[in-house]
Amino acid sequence: MQTESTAVKGSSNEQSTIEGRSIDFVPEHERTDKLSSQGPFWFVGNFTFFTMTIGFVGPSVGLDSIWTTVAGTLGIMFGTLFMAFHGSQGPHLGLPQMIQSRAQFGYRGVVLVLIATLFVFAGFNIVNLVLMMQGLKTLFSWDPMQVALAVTLPATILAILGHDWMHKTFKWSLYLSLPLYGLVTLAVLMGWVQDAPVIKGVVPETPLGFNWTGFIAQFAAAASYNIAYAPYVSDYSRYLPKNTSSSKLITAVFLGASLSGAWMISVGGWLASHLHTTDVLVALNAVGAGFAPHLGTVVVAITILAFLPVIAMNIYSAKLTAITSIDSFKKIEPTAKARVVAIIFVVCLQLGVAMSIYNSGSGLSVLNIYLVVMLYFLVPWTAVNLTDYFFVRRGRYAIPHFFLPHDNIYGRWGTRGLLSYLVGFMAMVPFFCIFDGSREVFVGPIAQAMGSVDLAWLVGLIVSSIVYYLSCRSLNLHHEEAVIAHIEINMPEYTTGNKRRA
Repeated sequence: MQTESTAVKGSSNEQSTIEGRSIDFVPEHERTDKLSSQGPFWFVGNFTFFTMTIGFVGPSVGLDSIWTTVAGTLGIMFGTLFMAFHGSQGPHLGLPQMIQSRAQFGYRGVVLVLIATLFVFAGFNIVNLVLMMQGLKTLFSWDPMQVALAVTLPATILAILGHDWMHKTFKWSLYLSLPLYGLVTLAVLMGWVQDAPVIKGVVPETPLGFNWTGFIAQFAAAASYNIAYAPYVSDYSRYLPKNTSSSKLITAVFLGASLSGAWMISVGGWLASHLHTTDVLVALNAVGAGFAPHLGTVVVAITILAFLPVIAMNIYSAKLTAITSIDSFKKIEPTAKARVVAIIFVVCLQLGVAMSIYNSGSGLSVLNIYLVVMLYFLVPWTAVNLTDYFFVRRGRYAIPHFFLPHDNIYGRWGTRGLLSYLVGFMAMVPFFCIFDGSREVFVGPIAQAMGSVDLAWLVGLIVSSIVYYLSCRSLNLHHEEAVIAHIEINMPEYTTGNKRRA
């Protein structure tokens, strides 16, 4: 990949330091990643203490650890389907995910979904930082600001270094976290961790079991967790060769992300229901301390160290979204300098909001609300994007037109995509079901009539997909195909495959 010193990935100068590409097209000669790296990469992406926290949702709404595991596993598998199919777009187009969305929403219209996805990328790190600040303050009385800076600084450097370094550190993160979480899981399965006593007035005294509202809430939280990866995946698969098998890539992403996700959610559900805590770092410290003195501290330290690449991943994708947003109105040269400036902006935003939320004293409640709202924002986008890619344009795109502010075949404002997104989102509102723990924040009228069962995400998927597909029946695909054919003849590097429309 090209750097400021003109070192190019795949050339004799391969030992480059900083990735030079940002939102631009990746030529075939730079695509030296291997398919075998995708499964482990996405396995590590979910193999974190934060994923365990998703398993805390079930016990907080009345589920025991068994039903939390069932709901969480089904939810994570459902959500992973979407992120896996998005992953196949990376090698096919050689573009970051949100640049490709200009085909559905227009060169400027894509800003609507960019704002939503920037909220997701930044929001993940904001919640991560809050959870770490709260946990380390509780355990060791560490200053929250110092914790935030100590975690953010190395992650920021990693995000600046870019794509190749991300893959390298994810590999080392796997070496650190696999024995750690393997030990925690073994301790849970073998009964080596004693249940904590129920403290009156501190934790719920009602026995946990099964209820449909809690089951759907845990399912939706797990599904949204991996649906939230949908805007990421092409960012990390675009360096794969163009001829990469889509079916094999989809399978690799699905297995990697769903297996680790289900594993961590199951462990989190057990920790929450048996140790009676709402802080996953406190729970992990208790597990470690149950083996030997000070081992809990080691467990927490390794947990956070192994999590740094994930924070960097959120920063990396957030800066791509920020650059794309600005580029939609003011053309930006996709250089390493632009990446660094965008990263600094994203990091400052995250730190400021994280400190504000921490000072408000809300922790797991913010996570509960965030996961659900995140799902609501992303569902209409993923429905429109996948419908366009697999059923409307079928992978045929005029790649140079994604970077033309004027006279591009997708227009400035993609009315079909924007309308489908808004209609789908509005159709979801009566089905919204947002809770802060057991406290109702907003429940739509239809959700109330259904006993507060959250089916908004399903409504959004169906409505946005149907509206977009029907609205595209008037799309002049023959004209687009003529433009694409002309590009492929004169600029063969932009060929998007052999798929042809009937």
